[in-house]
Amino acid sequence: MVKPVTNADWQLLPGLSGNSWRNPHWHDDVYRFTPAQPLPFVNRQREFRILRQLRHSQLAIRPKEYSSGRLTVEWVKGTPLAGERFTAKNRELLQLIIRLHQQPLFGYRLPLLSLLQNYWQLCRQRHPLWLRELKRLQRLGEPRPLRLVPLHMDLHPGNIIQSEHGLRVIDWEYSADGDIALELATLCLQDISQSEAWISAYAQAFTLETARLRSQVKRWQPWLLLLQASWFQLRAEQTQCATMVEQAAERWRYLLPY
Repeated sequence: MVKPVTNADWQLLPGLSGNSWRNPHWHDDVYRFTPAQPLPFVNRQREFRILRQLRHSQLAIRPKEYSSGRLTVEWVKGTPLAGERFTAKNRELLQLIIRLHQQPLFGYRLPLLSLLQNYWQLCRQRHPLWLRELKRLQRLGEPRPLRLVPLHMDLHPGNIIQSEHGLRVIDWEYSADGDIALELATLCLQDISQSEAWISAYAQAFTLETARLRSQVKRWQPWLLLLQASWFQLRAEQTQCATMVEQAAERWRYLLPY
């Protein structure tokens, strides 16, 4: 399915992947296309199935159709959640994420090590420290899950929409089943000052030992840091976008300072 040409009729929606389009003059839908360049793990058919499973949960947008690599979903009227409201103290947000992790499993495991290896293989600009970190994680192996739950894996203010019917989550392209502490680690990495609040809230909600949950979050952090750096590296090479290049460089400096 060919992407539309950018003009007055079509809007390319905000998002780092750049594959969601909307034509407000037609049915108020969003068209999510299969990336023209490879993005590991992105699969619109799987995304459609996950959204169908969640259609009665009041968590996600409503899927309409999947055809030839194009996913059609409803357009949700609203505004992205303000950054200062993306905290564990926001009870509505906390309950939304907890409800997600209480849903039945999606049936698709997140192959994190394979994902990291795919990014390494697809990128042209590679360096020894990256390979060293990848091999270190490979030797360690992925942490054994504390609890297997459905994950979104891209929760941030831009993907939480404040609609007239409450909060809704968009952009489910990286969703899969995985460790509850892995999603929690993604929340903690966004704002380190909020880490203890997220961990305490999760420990209470899921009857988990706080110290054990904190340790598990710490185990996942190097995996997520390498995942973020690898993703931005690939997108920087694919798009040649200055912002992507800067984001990739910043993450490599943080992850591999020496």
